[in-house]
Amino acid sequence: MSLPLIDNDALCISHNVCLPLYKIELSAIRAQGAGGQNVNKVSSAIHLRFDVHASGLPEFYRERLLALKDQRLSKDGIIIIKAQQFRTQEKNREDALQRLQSLIRSVAKTERKRIATKPTKGSQKRRVDSKVKRGQTKNMRRKVDY
Repeated sequence: MSLPLIDNDALCISHNVCLPLYKIELSAIRAQGAGGQNVNKVSSAIHLRFDVHASGLPEFYRERLLALKDQRLSKDGIIIIKAQQFRTQEKNREDALQRLQSLIRSVAKTERKRIATKPTKGSQKRRVDSKVKRGQTKNMRRKVDY
């Protein structure tokens, strides 16, 4: 079950955490690249700025977001997302908000710690046997002494 993107003027991160939209700064800019006559007239791209420090997110999310090694996160703790994939401003706005939502959700997931395992006796024996066999094959390629 996926959460709705926007619910009552808030961006929902989880069932308990929602970001008010007034904390997210959205501005329309002109898109880059080819696009004919329309690209120079219409500001269809969206520039999203989100200040992590002043966000009101729980401490858990804030610490993990600031610890991210992501090029979208500035040194000041501001996440900058530029959405210009679509032709309309509304779709680009939705795309930018969705990308912010997925970025914040990604830091909430904790990976399980890996448990180191030992190779089995059988696999160790097979490995050594293959090495011995390979050595014997190479030994047979040597010059023969008479």
